[in-house]
Amino acid sequence: MTDRWLEIDVFTRVAESGSFSRAAQTLGLSQPSTSRIVTGLEARLGVKLLLRTTRNVALTEAGAAFLDRARQATADLADAEDAARGIDSLRGTLRLAVPIMYGTRVVIPALHSFLKRYPELRVEITMRDERQNLVVDGVDLAIRMGTLEDSAFGARPMASVSRLLVASPTYLAIRGVPTSPEALRLHDALLHEHSVTEQCTWTLHRAGVQHAVTLHGKIRIDAAPGILAAATAGLGIANVTSIMAAEALRDGSLVRLLPDYELEPLKVFAVFPSGPKPSAKVRVLVEHLMAVLANGNDD
Repeated sequence: MTDRWLEIDVFTRVAESGSFSRAAQTLGLSQPSTSRIVTGLEARLGVKLLLRTTRNVALTEAGAAFLDRARQATADLADAEDAARGIDSLRGTLRLAVPIMYGTRVVIPALHSFLKRYPELRVEITMRDERQNLVVDGVDLAIRMGTLEDSAFGARPMASVSRLLVASPTYLAIRGVPTSPEALRLHDALLHEHSVTEQCTWTLHRAGVQHAVTLHGKIRIDAAPGILAAATAGLGIANVTSIMAAEALRDGSLVRLLPDYELEPLKVFAVFPSGPKPSAKVRVLVEHLMAVLANGNDD
């Protein structure tokens, strides 16, 4: 990498993470070296790119313009290298961030044929249900479910996953089986980590009629496997994806409730921290995952 490409890489990491120390850690450089490289870039250009405070780093107007072009230049360089090698000769490391259950049930099984086709690629996976700092963690591709937050990241819709309400036979034997959305008010909900109070509102649909029901809960869990385990243990009713519940529904440890009603499906997105034009290796993985989702298998 030439000095100019190093400058671009370092500046981009600092700008996206908002921190010299985090960028230095990601790049494997010392913080003084990182700061010196950005200062040298500013001196060469004759403009201030970053505003530094004791707490954070912010882009100037010139810095924001330079960041957009720097991202594009980096993406173009990666595409040029991939074009020279040929798409079937992709190499390097793909860093993925995926939700725990979706990653376990969908993404990981889909990697077998992908890596068979691209044997020079390596994949590193971080599995968390909470949102992480994708830039600081050096993520190439994140799979996000639900509503996306506004950001400078690129994103592409991949699929939607149906949701359903489930509870264990033990819980239902004690508390009764709800036969209408309104009857859910008498039951305990298992709350996801993003619930800010001890209640949640679930919206069910049938025949064009919407039913919004507010439930209370005593248990809040920040990961999908925990929600599933709590439901199986008889601790309440869970609002889960069909992917999460499939195995438990098959073996009878969970029962689907109100099957005549539908909940809003959960949208699945591919998110590109590098911007709207991801690298070739990220694009081919996304296309592969979408093909697997469409076909229902990883042939």
